[in-house]
Amino acid sequence: MKATGIVRRIDDLGRVVIPKEIRRTMRIREGDPLEIFTDKDGELIFKKYSPIGELTDFAAQICDSLKKTTDGIAAVCDRDSIVAIAGGGKKELLDKPVSAQLGEIMELRSPYRHENGGSSLPVSAMDEKYCVSAAAPVISEGDVMGCVLFISPRGSQPGTELEYKLAQTVAIFLGKQMEA
Repeated sequence: MKATGIVRRIDDLGRVVIPKEIRRTMRIREGDPLEIFTDKDGELIFKKYSPIGELTDFAAQICDSLKKTTDGIAAVCDRDSIVAIAGGGKKELLDKPVSAQLGEIMELRSPYRHENGGSSLPVSAMDEKYCVSAAAPVISEGDVMGCVLFISPRGSQPGTELEYKLAQTVAIFLGKQMEA
């Protein structure tokens, strides 16, 4: 754990303000859930909570099934990073932050499909090798939780109609699982 040198006081309602610089760096947005951990030494640790992160093993199984069905690269991400991937790109993409463009797709709450001739959408801000073929946001109780993706190497053929429909189906399924 590294010290920031920033000190804040708790107000009379028990609130503490997380400085804007830290919120921006850690990609914490208004309304984001934070999990609170305590330590026997009196430390409090705030960690961004990811409901999809709780389903990582399940998401990995889904990605494996999608890969076997389509022979493509399938992934599941939360709002911040790729949490599961199958079919390739694991070293380059797993646990990496999603690109700003992919974040915008999630916020639009509608499925995306890369078309021939259109500009490609990067999967991660840290990798230029892969782009999104198809994406469908996972929505649970009205909130965007993440996204189901089909990924292809940059410059390859756009995703198929099957990948587009499968991404939507799996995203709806994951959203329902998180509501249960």
